Amino acid sequence: MDLAYTEEEEAFRARLRSWLAEVLPKLPPPPAATDWPGRRAHDAAWQRMLHDAGYAGLHWPADAGGQGATPTQHLIFLEETERAGAPYVGANFVGLLHAGPTIAAEGTAAQRARWLPPILRGEEIWCQGFSEPDAGSDLAALRTRAVRDGDDYVVTGSKIWSSHAEVADWCELLVRTDPEAPRHRGISWLAMPMDAPGVTVRPLRTLAGSTEFAELFLDEVRIPVGNRVGAEDDGWRVTMVTLSFERGTAFVGEVVACRRLLAELARAARADGRWDDPVLRRRLGRLNAEFAALWRLTQWNVSEAQGAGGVPGAGGSVFKLRYSHARQELYDAAAEVLGGRALDADHPWVAGRLSALAYTIAAGTSQIQRNIVAERILGLPKGR
Repeated sequence: MDLAYTEEEEAFRARLRSWLAEVLPKLPPPPAATDWPGRRAHDAAWQRMLHDAGYAGLHWPADAGGQGATPTQHLIFLEETERAGAPYVGANFVGLLHAGPTIAAEGTAAQRARWLPPILRGEEIWCQGFSEPDAGSDLAALRTRAVRDGDDYVVTGSKIWSSHAEVADWCELLVRTDPEAPRHRGISWLAMPMDAPGVTVRPLRTLAGSTEFAELFLDEVRIPVGNRVGAEDDGWRVTMVTLSFERGTAFVGEVVACRRLLAELARAARADGRWDDPVLRRRLGRLNAEFAALWRLTQWNVSEAQGAGGVPGAGGSVFKLRYSHARQELYDAAAEVLGGRALDADHPWVAGRLSALAYTIAAGTSQIQRNIVAERILGLPKGR
């Protein structure tokens, strides 16, 4: 593992910083959190700016429409855009960080040509159709059924926690194509058009009052067989590729954000006269060490991915497991420093605290991550 940046990488960082300093002051203010059509348009416009400047799909292969940059350059990109306060991927999240990289790694040439350019230009938004109401954290327990009918699959079932479904054009969908196969087999990965007859979207309101998630109800939805990524019944393996991207680099920018928020918290403690409390200083110091270590772990995972063709490994589960808990600890500390202000609905820390509660569930629960670490990294036997 090489944690030092090369001259070429530092030159890339300098060019990116210069570009961000030029374009960010010209951006319009973001729309209200509840204005999803407005948020989609805002996020798509930023994605188009990235595309036109050569920063879209930075680490994607050139034959997938990307720039062919190294994972380390992608890490620099995420670090610098977060530090500069640039817009996050927002509504483009699933397409750019999940579906797109999966199609780039597993899709046919025709599938790459059809779906990747619109993702990179911000023209098409994707949502995720993995979780189901009756499956809980056990993704392999999915029941949504796809029956082959000529050149189509006829899909019936339901999904839940589908990110950005209400503004999405496509859905990365897991279906069961062989109900008689062992539960980790007989699954296929499909790209479902959201305007297909039989698709019903019902937004879900979160604890924070947002509606970035939705339920999907699928009533005999016809999806072309050509929309299947990977072989029939090989969807579990393809899904592991998707999840490796979700747990590998999708949270990198948020580590940078947490380190920035921790610095703000320390300044607030000094301003309020709380800095003289040795217990509080020790707590904030430990958190600073936690996030510094997580950043180094991220570099390690990126170095590993760079040597494995760009696909993150199981180390992403180690990162995700510790990060999700460290983030909650950060906001617990914020409540201690801010006191009653931490309960003010208009305070920006409130939304962050509420969203932190979801991180031990999102992208695989902490229990699932521990199983992955135990079985795939430590080589422990599977539990009975």
